[in-house]
Amino acid sequence: MPGTEGRVVSPLVALGVAVLAISTSAILVRWSDAPNVIKALYRVSFTVVALAPLVDGTDRRSLTRIEARDAAVAVAAGVALAFHFVVWFESLDHTTVAASVTIVQAQPVFVAAGAWVLLGERVSRRGALGIGVALAGMVALSFGPELLAVVDPTATLDTAVAGAQYGNALALLGAVAVAAYYLAGRSLRRRLGVLPYVTVVYTACALVLFGVAVVQGLRLLSYPPHEWLLFAAMALGPGVLGHTVVNWALGHLESHVVSVSLLGEPVGSTLLALVLLSEVPPPTTLFGGAVVLAGIYVTASTRTPGDTQ
Repeated sequence: MPGTEGRVVSPLVALGVAVLAISTSAILVRWSDAPNVIKALYRVSFTVVALAPLVDGTDRRSLTRIEARDAAVAVAAGVALAFHFVVWFESLDHTTVAASVTIVQAQPVFVAAGAWVLLGERVSRRGALGIGVALAGMVALSFGPELLAVVDPTATLDTAVAGAQYGNALALLGAVAVAAYYLAGRSLRRRLGVLPYVTVVYTACALVLFGVAVVQGLRLLSYPPHEWLLFAAMALGPGVLGHTVVNWALGHLESHVVSVSLLGEPVGSTLLALVLLSEVPPPTTLFGGAVVLAGIYVTASTRTPGDTQ
């Protein structure tokens, strides 16, 4: 659990909770009418504030002893996370929740390749099979003809298709960025506790987003109360219970197991979109979701006791 390095909670159980929390992200983003950069800025900033009381003396000493190289990698991870949020939030304005959330989880391909090249991790044949099955389900879930959906009911079919393709492309960019973020987290979490790590990364991310907001001339305050409640919900749900717990799990599980497990997010988000946004999943979505879950199971079942630290 965040705040401790002892194995008080099973990493796989914690990861399951994190996936459920992250699944609410797209819904909260859709409900907010604030600019996407502002949504991301306050989501990350409020997450830092929420975690601050958990930072104890040991964590603070760890922060003061971070080596320059580790600090640079943590800042780079924060920049990658900021880019991920901006392009993914924008993606949700142009395509469906099911398509956007699933495509952004294409990151296992980049994580597995990067972990092999940069971290020396080997993906077993069974793990590779799980990744392949999960990605096949992602294709069925995201690229079925029914999912070239009209997010804007007034748009023509050609405009809707072009918009969906644009949104899908943004989600893919978000997948590349979040893969870089997870890989940096995996390398740093071998040396840093979770709270010192996320404090540096989230602060760097918030500063980048603040700079972008200022450059774009976006108003930082004067949002209605319901927007502030949504910002807080993004921080406490997907931020604290979601990504922060994922960062903790990265210290105990191989990076490709964590990243492929996050493919459960599209399934949860699609179900929430059905209930809360009236986005009815077509048969391709249901079939793809089942295949994604199968891929998650196959990949997660490759974990052995030697994977943990």
